[in-house]
Amino acid sequence: MSTDINRIEALAAAETLVVKVGTRVLTSPDGCLDRERIAILAEQLCKVMDTGRTVVLVSSGAVGAGIGKLGLTERPRMLADLQAVAAIGQTDLMQAYQHAFAQHGRHAAQVLLTAEDLRNRSSFLNLRNALRQIAAYKAVPIINENDSVAVEELMTTFGDNDRLAASVASLINDAMLVILTDIDGLHTCHPSDPNSKRMSTVETINHEVIAMACDTQNSVSKGGMSSKLVAAQIATSHGHSVIIGPGRDDRVLEKILAGESIGTLFQPEEKPIRGRLRWIDSVAALAGELHVDLGAARAVGERGKSLLAIGIRRVEGIFDRGEVVAIIDPQGNELARGLINYTSEEATKIIGLPSGQIDDVLGHCPFDTVVHCDNIAINNGLPLPR
Repeated sequence: MSTDINRIEALAAAETLVVKVGTRVLTSPDGCLDRERIAILAEQLCKVMDTGRTVVLVSSGAVGAGIGKLGLTERPRMLADLQAVAAIGQTDLMQAYQHAFAQHGRHAAQVLLTAEDLRNRSSFLNLRNALRQIAAYKAVPIINENDSVAVEELMTTFGDNDRLAASVASLINDAMLVILTDIDGLHTCHPSDPNSKRMSTVETINHEVIAMACDTQNSVSKGGMSSKLVAAQIATSHGHSVIIGPGRDDRVLEKILAGESIGTLFQPEEKPIRGRLRWIDSVAALAGELHVDLGAARAVGERGKSLLAIGIRRVEGIFDRGEVVAIIDPQGNELARGLINYTSEEATKIIGLPSGQIDDVLGHCPFDTVVHCDNIAINNGLPLPR
């Protein structure tokens, strides 16, 4: 398999590999945990670390391991059942990783998260520091969503480990995100179609690329190609290269490191989101929405301007100053996210007003802008999950 200059350049910039491995890679056809696959993955990760790179592993498999251990025939649907099955399977999953890494003189470090852990800015930064220290001890951090306590009704889940992996990559400036799945990359149509072709490189994730996702969910796993493209969209908008590749190839990571054309490479955007805006864009809790007119949408989205009260047409949600809100264009699409300078009550009162009249209505005018441009993360034009 020939090398790819785009991949070689992406690898040259990547001092850290954030590797996400899916349930369908880690479990056998009967739903039980595939310990041999975990051993092969651990060996591959250790070889990556031997090159001097840091590795962060985002692993699915707890629910799948629990399903196999309990002899269940399908993934439970009730939340309490899922939590219990995840708790039962998590012990087997970590024991398998610890045993596999120990064969190469390394330790496994378990890191369980809920979305709430990253929505708080200080927790977000604390996790970054913890990952650095784990790496300093030559251990491998193994991150998973804490399914045993996550509660979807309270919006404390990431939705899947693909998006979790993208959020973790956002913590690290020099990371490449590698998503290992049960197919060999993004295809032009369903992989079973004789006319289907694997995309070697995707320069921009646009509507045509999104349309290529053909999801099929089985009874064990939760994510599909659509969730992987959402993760790739987040990571590339933050300046990271992403590879979606075949997790059941025994040498997949070696081939990636060699710059071989395996899987699909997604190239980072030319003007990525940096610093605090990454947190605003991908993991911060969304407290409300500001629906704006066409003029405001163009000013914010096309010219990078601040959002003024005069351009707001509707306020939804209850929020305080400093919380993150979505800016919604006239078509109902999420244009951007940003830190709000006013409470929801104040914002509602100043809808459509010129900045010079805010003091007349509120009795004070601490900010001319409702959301300052320095605190706005612009969407790349594709609809984000809401």
